[in-house]
Amino acid sequence: MTPRKQKLELTWIGKEHRPKLEPRILLEDPARSHVAAEQVSANDLFDNRLIFGDNLLALKALEAEFTGQVKCIYIDPPYNTGSAFEHYDDGIEHSLWLSLMRDRLELLRRLLREDGSIWISIDDNELYYMKIMLDEVFGRENFVATVIWQKVYTSKNTARHFSAMHDYLVVIAKSKEIWSLNELPRQEKQNDAYRNPDNDSRGPWKATPLHARNYYSQGSYTVVSPTGQEFKPPPGRYWVMSKDSFTELDRDQRIWWGRDNSGTPNRKTFLSEVKQGVTPSTIWFHDEVGHNAEAKNEINALAFEGDVFVTPKPERLIQRVLQLATNPGDLVLDSFAGSGTTGAVAHKMGRRWIMVELGEHCHTHIIPRLKKVIDGQDPGGITEATGWKGGGGFRYFKLAPSLLMQDRWGQWVISKEYNPAMLAEALCKLEGFRYEPSDSIFWMQGRSTETDYLYCTTQTLSVEQLQQLNDEVGDGRTLLVLCCAFRGKADRWPNLTVKKIPKAVLHKCEWGHDDYSLKVENLPRAAKKKRVSLFEEED
Repeated sequence: MTPRKQKLELTWIGKEHRPKLEPRILLEDPARSHVAAEQVSANDLFDNRLIFGDNLLALKALEAEFTGQVKCIYIDPPYNTGSAFEHYDDGIEHSLWLSLMRDRLELLRRLLREDGSIWISIDDNELYYMKIMLDEVFGRENFVATVIWQKVYTSKNTARHFSAMHDYLVVIAKSKEIWSLNELPRQEKQNDAYRNPDNDSRGPWKATPLHARNYYSQGSYTVVSPTGQEFKPPPGRYWVMSKDSFTELDRDQRIWWGRDNSGTPNRKTFLSEVKQGVTPSTIWFHDEVGHNAEAKNEINALAFEGDVFVTPKPERLIQRVLQLATNPGDLVLDSFAGSGTTGAVAHKMGRRWIMVELGEHCHTHIIPRLKKVIDGQDPGGITEATGWKGGGGFRYFKLAPSLLMQDRWGQWVISKEYNPAMLAEALCKLEGFRYEPSDSIFWMQGRSTETDYLYCTTQTLSVEQLQQLNDEVGDGRTLLVLCCAFRGKADRWPNLTVKKIPKAVLHKCEWGHDDYSLKVENLPRAAKKKRVSLFEEED
């Protein structure tokens, strides 16, 4: 009898539904972009991006240009505590949250470099479901760690059961085999144990015991101090090296016998020879990386009106993430920008960044905050620790409207908001071409290879016009022609592939869908209620 194979799989209502996302183009608004008045250093970064719009559509918009380019993703998604989703009962809201997160995680994975990682802030409400979903999207073998962050430093006696004092950071590598984690810099307190009581020319050192519990066949000998005192390992313990190795260390004055040369021997471990970095732990205390109150103080210090952020993250927390996961010049992405902390910290640390935010606080909070950072007018957060003086800049983009719209008769037509350049760029994304318009050849608007091009127009093309295009393209090159209508048969011209728009792209996407946000009230109710199952058995 063949044993049944058990597969761990997260299932929920609506999991099978996957939106057919339209790859929107991004429209830059120079009036909302900002650069420093002068160059502060040679390392100033200007091509950072702030994108206003639905973050799922924004991630799809970034896919063509940034697939495999992002070194670190940090996201702080809604925790699905129940309070944010008052329109649905717990089972339904949970399923919707899972679907919405799954769709975003799949896109985020594609944007990551092979040696990149994603860091997700989460709490107990969805931690375990999130972990299993990440196993499905990224592969269980790429899980790195779950970090505990102490978000508050005082307990609440009013709590019904336990006073919650921590959140989590789930760390996933795109490919754990090639991903590496930076070390943390040594702190002064870690060097305090190093002294130099004997004025050794090799500098400060600390005494390290020479015996251990682990059995060592050559570790049971007797040693003699310079004053003639004999020492054996304590009962049940062994010297950690052979007698020859001990003698060699003693000859090199690397054995400390105490100030009077008659004490128990210890090895001198020199500060100059120890690893200068520190391996991070999975518990991050508030005194190391900040807490919620510190984060609120950072936001309040920027003098914004109103308080739209209940639990912002402190700059020191994001600094720790970027210290471990990136190096200067690397690209960082946050698709749940919130108050803009990730971009502010990345900017001060010399990392390139992309942030996405849909809420109006993108304009009322994030842009003013980033302007202060760039202009050197943000004294808080990690400014002093990084020596930040200002500089660089960012570009503001918004999502273009949907390419297709329905006319008064319900027919799909090209949106009137699209000019010829926007249309060409949008069709390049839809057809898998790079938008690279030529300055001299009108029909070279997009390129997929060195010999394959795209041209689009809203005109009706005649047989003569298509023949002229075919002749100009010539042998050895091909051209995809997208037009509203054309005369003749599509296969008449060997160098051309001719398609009608919008018919050619009509079934590629969900058109006119502008909101895939985590505002659950915008989503349809499930037809049938049932609970989530964690396990599914397969024959």
